[in-house]
Amino acid sequence: MSKILYPNPKGGVCVVHPTGDLPIERVCQKDVPAGTPYLIVDDDVIPSDRSFRNAWEADFSNPDGHGAGE
Repeated sequence: MSKILYPNPKGGVCVVHPTGDLPIERVCQKDVPAGTPYLIVDDDVIPSDRSFRNAWEADFSNPDGHGAGE
């Protein structure tokens, strides 16, 4: 299942784990803060080792969309 990444205000990366109950595009609009860019990525992009999760980075210069923050 795909994951959603978006930048957080502290410079890190937030990861949303959709349940599959809603289409992923709907989850992006609902759960990503308004105006915030997001990426939809495959599971294997997310490191399995969470030891350095506060250091994860992503390139949001070409996002898949922007959240609506409902």
